[in-house]
Amino acid sequence: MIKETRYKISIIIGLMAITIGIHYGWLLEPIFGESHWIHAIHGRFCYIPIVISAIWFGLRGGIFAATGITLSVLPYIIKSNLPVHNLAGEIVEIIFYYAIAVLAGALLEREHSTRKKQQETQLQLERSQKMSLVGRIAAGVAHEIKNPLASIKGAVEIINDKDTASDEKEEFSKIVFKEIKRIDNSLKDFLAFARPRESELTKLDLSNTINETLKQMEGQLSKNRINITKNIKPDLYIRGDKEKTHQIVLNLLLNAIDASDENSEINIDLTKTNNQVVLKIKDTGEGISVENQKKILEPFYTTKTSGTGLGLSIVDAIIKSHKGILKIESQPNLGTTVTITFPEFRE
Repeated sequence: MIKETRYKISIIIGLMAITIGIHYGWLLEPIFGESHWIHAIHGRFCYIPIVISAIWFGLRGGIFAATGITLSVLPYIIKSNLPVHNLAGEIVEIIFYYAIAVLAGALLEREHSTRKKQQETQLQLERSQKMSLVGRIAAGVAHEIKNPLASIKGAVEIINDKDTASDEKEEFSKIVFKEIKRIDNSLKDFLAFARPRESELTKLDLSNTINETLKQMEGQLSKNRINITKNIKPDLYIRGDKEKTHQIVLNLLLNAIDASDENSEINIDLTKTNNQVVLKIKDTGEGISVENQKKILEPFYTTKTSGTGLGLSIVDAIIKSHKGILKIESQPNLGTTVTITFPEFRE
């Protein structure tokens, strides 16, 4: 910062030195001889260091430059015994130096002050938004943990009751584990949203990632009697994080399953177009209303009775970290198509 300031001061002093050289005839007169236009150039050229100094250092900088130029030309004015009209012209020039310095400096300081206030207002707004988000996260955590804890508490009380049959105890033990898993999943979502792990981008075969995820979900797809039709081109590479891209596909497939009826179909396409790898997941489920489509990427927004409402927000953030584009098209009762476009991996 100090080095930059010195550099700027050096430029201003250099420009002032040029104006002095022009005024006293050291620069142009040896080439062009004495001429009225040389003095006119000097009068206009003097404004340049004044304005630059005002831009860089504000009102004080402009006045400093105006004063420096004024002091440099005063000996000429005093010793030259100029006629009255010429003397008046020199005095007017000096007045203009200061007028330009004050005007430019004041306007620029006002602009800097306005910009600073805008930045402070923006920072306050960002802090308020962060605090609001913290509050929403805290409320969401409390809500998502409260209901499972109530279920766990009731189940444990029944299990500890001596009159409870052994088969009922086993049933309520399963409820306890199910609710603990629900709490664990909710906390994972909150942590992934509030403190996401930095993506480790490497050469990734997206075809393999999708096939592995589908293999993992065979049981759930079979349970819901949902058929998968796929057109997955092999060896399509992106610069991606394997764990996070798996999370993208998993979340979108879970959403598609939740929206689909039994014996329905989910279509998955993975193709390459113009150096872009394009993934499409299409379901024939209930679709999303136009009003809800505007909100689905907002944190904590969900139409489900359970869930944090963070799934699509996390997916959107991961896609952006991979320099990808997310597009969601949906029609009520006709289904939803999610399209993700990733840049193809280049060596």
